[in-house]
Amino acid sequence: MVCDAATETTGEGARPIAPCWQLNLQTTAYEVAWGWQRQWQADRIADPTLPDGLMLLEHPPVYTLGRGADRAFVRFDPATHPVPLIPIERGGEVTHHCPGQLVGYPILNLRRHEPDLHWYLRQLEEVLIRAIGTWGLGAERLPGLTGVWLEGRKVAAIGIQVSRWVTMHGFALNVDCELAGFREIVPCGIADRPVGRLVDFVPGLTVAQVRSVVAEQFAAVFGLRLEPCPPTHRPVGALMLP
Repeated sequence: MVCDAATETTGEGARPIAPCWQLNLQTTAYEVAWGWQRQWQADRIADPTLPDGLMLLEHPPVYTLGRGADRAFVRFDPATHPVPLIPIERGGEVTHHCPGQLVGYPILNLRRHEPDLHWYLRQLEEVLIRAIGTWGLGAERLPGLTGVWLEGRKVAAIGIQVSRWVTMHGFALNVDCELAGFREIVPCGIADRPVGRLVDFVPGLTVAQVRSVVAEQFAAVFGLRLEPCPPTHRPVGALMLP
């Protein structure tokens, strides 16, 4: 058996703290990281004793379309646009990834946590709300919408896919990214609310500063102990940050 819980407990004492393998990755092409996610998900479906995982990274510019997404929300011709548009299996509408945006891909076995997709989405929001609160900012949820908002601007998008209660895809938090690419789409299909980024509220803030805070809050919210992924289980070609 690979995954053993430690004897320590969460702050509430509700359950043991289990290990979670973290990949702190350099900027990675979307298709490459997508393949890694699918492999880690398949591995955990095949062997439920494997620890949960978390990939944190940035992507070069890319657009992704969720299952059943409305292409009317894409305001450009994918055949001629320089940035790729990739249909994927997560839920949700079109979204944009680019440098300066912290992307997190939790690969969690929800049977260890709570096998409830609504619970999981709210927990991901909680991670980001707590992380943003580190800088004294009051991020919030909006009723009926998934994601995180700050003074009416959407600063984090969330989209997931789950197979046999093992998750993939995750969240994207705008830190100091350029927002021009979001004007090429209707982000997440929400036309009446602008996209924002944290650097507009905390000048000089960088992804490097936010990365460790998000990891810390992720561990706290899900009751996990983050550990570097063993080299034997790292995806082939993965470039780690020092």
